[in-house]
Amino acid sequence: MDVFDNAPEQALVWHEAGRGAVLATVVETWGSAPRRIGAQLVIAGDGEMQGSVSGGCVEGAVVLEAADALEKGEQRLLEYGVSDGDAFAVGLACGGTIRILVEPVGSALPEAVLRELVAARSARNPIAYEVRLSDGRRRLLHDGYAERFAMDRSGFEEDGDIFVAIHNPPLRLIVVGAVHVAQALVPMARIAGYDPVIVDPRGAFGSEARFPGERIVADWPDEALEAIGLDTRTAVVLLTHDPKLDDPALHIALRARCFYIGALGSKRTHGTRVERLAAAGFDPSVIGRIHGPVGLDIGAASPPEIALSILAEMTRVLRRGS
Repeated sequence: MDVFDNAPEQALVWHEAGRGAVLATVVETWGSAPRRIGAQLVIAGDGEMQGSVSGGCVEGAVVLEAADALEKGEQRLLEYGVSDGDAFAVGLACGGTIRILVEPVGSALPEAVLRELVAARSARNPIAYEVRLSDGRRRLLHDGYAERFAMDRSGFEEDGDIFVAIHNPPLRLIVVGAVHVAQALVPMARIAGYDPVIVDPRGAFGSEARFPGERIVADWPDEALEAIGLDTRTAVVLLTHDPKLDDPALHIALRARCFYIGALGSKRTHGTRVERLAAAGFDPSVIGRIHGPVGLDIGAASPPEIALSILAEMTRVLRRGS
């Protein structure tokens, strides 16, 4: 979801500080709107704002509406047309139309609901925030909306009355093995929206010089994965070719709910890997979660091409399932 990362959290902070807070969310777009559905702007009672709903085209008007809505304690559904000229100024070829839901915290948006939403986001629990415009009912759902969760897709239901905002945790990629493929995969994954972590106890491999600015964990993989934690928004890719490093990490990953597990190696290498895991007591259906040889079969040869095939397979599994 293309949102200001900490809009709900900032709204809660301002509300608790007595400054007042309003959340403004893009709920519908037509044409080449500057921001996607789900983008958020948070406005304090004194006019301070963070985030964006239009890249600067209509923020001024939204702030004025938010101040009035906060004073009157009412939600508002706003609609704006973005001119071609304004759209061009924020990097788009043409304009469009956007609808924005304005929700004052404490009245339209109950404080208890916002607190629960912030807690779920902090715990990396996927959650859907549902608003029924006709009667103002709001609720949070951990179940349902499977397709929306899979596609990170907020929007209106078919009835045009219920808006669903999907709050998925940020994507993470844990790469075990700071090898050449990892040097290509990590920056690609970051561009695609992942927060990467490199795990390798071998100091010569997992160095700042080889991975500038990246998070590097020099622990043994099983200890590192336990400490980092794995969930449904985490992918694990094993690149070491060394069973002493890969297998302990696999034991942790296969017991977790990570959405993707990939392991580098030939079909023969993967076959012996499967035998070792079976001997360790893993069920064939569990072992089958491993994508090995890792990556889509695109004829990749070089490390960057292999990295591309891995990221493509991760994306397919994330959006369409295994």
